Amino acid sequence: MKRRNSILLSALMVLLLGAGCKKTPAPVTEVIAVQAAQLPTGPADAGWDTAPEYLAKLIPQDLVEPRLAQSSTPEVRVQAMTDGTKVAFRLRWVDHVASDAEKPGQFVDACAVQVPAKLMPNPPAPQMGESGNSVQIAYWRADWQAWVNGRADNIKSFYPNAEITHYPFQASSLAPGSPEQQEMAKRFAPADAAGNRRQGPRQSPVESLLAEGPGTLSPNPSIAVAGNGVRTQDGWAVMIVRPLPEGLAPGSKTRTSVAFAVWQGANKEAGARKMRSGWAPLSVREK
Repeated sequence: MKRRNSILLSALMVLLLGAGCKKTPAPVTEVIAVQAAQLPTGPADAGWDTAPEYLAKLIPQDLVEPRLAQSSTPEVRVQAMTDGTKVAFRLRWVDHVASDAEKPGQFVDACAVQVPAKLMPNPPAPQMGESGNSVQIAYWRADWQAWVNGRADNIKSFYPNAEITHYPFQASSLAPGSPEQQEMAKRFAPADAAGNRRQGPRQSPVESLLAEGPGTLSPNPSIAVAGNGVRTQDGWAVMIVRPLPEGLAPGSKTRTSVAFAVWQGANKEAGARKMRSGWAPLSVREK
C-alpha cells in the first residue's frame, strides 16, 4: 500500500512539474497585422483566433479641456489582419454598461483607431497629431451601430413608454410619402434638415476623420472605412476596416504607428473626455 501511494505521489509530482515547466508565450510588443486571404466578416469571426493580441494600456486624456479627471477603461485588446490592401482591427474592452443611445445627460460608448497620415521616422504627437503632421482616425459609436442594426427613428425607440398623441407631419390631411408630408417631417427633425449626420439612421457605424492636433477634427472622405461592433459578455468587440497605411505591405519590414481610444458613455465620456493610448508599432506579417 505504501509503495502504491509512493508511486501515485511521484506521478503527481511529475504532472505538476510538467505543468509548471510549460513555456509562457512571450508578450506581443507590437500590433501585428497577419496576412490572410480574406478579412474577417465581423468581430465574432473565428478567423481572429489566428491573430496575435496586443494589450494597449490606456491613460486619461488630461492634456486639453475638457479633460478626463479619473481613469475608467484601463486597457483594450487589439488584433489586426490584412488582405494586402486593407487592414482590419479588432478592439475588445470591458464595459459592463451598454450605452448606445445618446439622450439628454447621457453619452455613448465608442472607440477609435488612429494612424499617421504619412510614413515618417518619428510619428506626430499621439494626441491627435500636430500642425503639419496629420493623423487619420476611424471612429466607431455604439448608437450608430444601433441605427445600422435597425433601431427605429422615432421617440418610442428611446422612450418605449411614451404616449405620442400627435405630430404635425402625421396629420391625416398629409398623404404619407407626399412632398408636403416629407417637408413637414424635415421641419421637425432640425439636425437632419441642417445636414448634421451625428444623429439618426446611418449606413455605417464607422466614420473617417482627419486631425492635426486637438480641436482640428474634420471629415476625411478620401479614406474609406467600415466595420461593426457587438456586445460581448463583459463589454464590446469592434472591428474597424481601413486601407493599409502608407508604406506597409506583405513581406515588407516597414513599420508605422497606431494608437487607440475608448469612450465609456456611462462615465459621461465624450469628445476630449476619453481614455487613450500612446503610439504602438504596427507591422505586417505573412502567415
